[in-house]
Amino acid sequence: MASKPRPLDGITVVSLEHAIAAPFCTRQLADLGARVIKVERPRVGDFARAYDSRVKGLASHFVWTNRSKESLTLDLKQPGALAVLWQLVARADVLVQNLAPGAAARMGLGYEALSQQHPRLVVCDISGYGDDGPYRDKKAYDLLIQSEAGFLSVTGTPDAPSKAGNSVADIAAGMYAFTSVLSALLLRGKTGQGSHIDVSMLESLAEWMGYPLYYAFEGAPPPQRTGASHASIYPYGPFQAGDGGTVMLGLQNEREWKAFCEVVLQDASVATDPRYASNAARSEHREELKALILSTFSTLGTQAVLDRLDQAQIANARMNDMAGLWAHPQLAARDRWREVQSPAGALPALLPPGRSSSFDYRMDPIPAIGEHTDAILRELGLGDAEIDALRQSGAI
Repeated sequence: MASKPRPLDGITVVSLEHAIAAPFCTRQLADLGARVIKVERPRVGDFARAYDSRVKGLASHFVWTNRSKESLTLDLKQPGALAVLWQLVARADVLVQNLAPGAAARMGLGYEALSQQHPRLVVCDISGYGDDGPYRDKKAYDLLIQSEAGFLSVTGTPDAPSKAGNSVADIAAGMYAFTSVLSALLLRGKTGQGSHIDVSMLESLAEWMGYPLYYAFEGAPPPQRTGASHASIYPYGPFQAGDGGTVMLGLQNEREWKAFCEVVLQDASVATDPRYASNAARSEHREELKALILSTFSTLGTQAVLDRLDQAQIANARMNDMAGLWAHPQLAARDRWREVQSPAGALPALLPPGRSSSFDYRMDPIPAIGEHTDAILRELGLGDAEIDALRQSGAI
């Protein structure tokens, strides 16, 4: 049976990418059917390949962000390699790059130059701070952007700020690059013209900081670092059960507070205690209320606490670890796992979020370094002798 057409079938993306932000963007384009040609450095490739070796010898970050792509190795400092890249761009719909600031423009791959020759091309530049402004040339890594965007000021405990456990600034930039490319392709369908997209990691994460930003409007005190608890709602956060497990729970209104006292704490009188009679009062008396809740939970196992919370219709969750996420029954029940091939063999991979009735996501192999170099060069019309010459010179 013929496969269903995907939204980006027939779209070709050339990506000068490394690390996470750009690869995460282009992997999602590939998920939707785009052909993604990943340009890597000869022999070493994307430096994210060497971050670790946790997945059968492959790097965890690389496995996550690079399935369904073709790997082409080019030393872009060599004229022969650059000529190959220009040929590819001439055939492409989208160029994505997160090289050092100004590097693409120095190779003649800035939007102004490219749009003259290829007016339908969508060019997406991803950087730490954007292509202008006083911070343009600053190096930008995920942790540094988390710091600049104020993320660290509201994340962690009162005693110590904490970075996110994943690359949240890279992910934010990758997501906005992905959606911006999609919107540019939609616009091209109406106007026939390509676009220049300038995605900044700082601006991406700053957008995600909207709540604490407005909470501190006009110099008001910002949210305090409260660990895994909520800064302004209580009880909302982690509580330990008697068997050592941790339960997350969250109350949003007074109806839920009453049910929590009656069903979970099994003491309706707590609901009308003046110290806890409103969210503001509960937040003010956090330590006393926490002690009361833990006193009840200490007599119960984790599942018993969750059962009481479910009975009271209080939002709750078990605090999972990575082993728990791998084995999560909801992911299994919804058939979210697939298998993709890689240089290390078959690997499990989650389907992209957003189950569609119209098409199946592309879940093709993770490429080895330069795996598709010869095939792509032949597609461009190069013969064996020309390919051998490029390889001998180190251009590929």
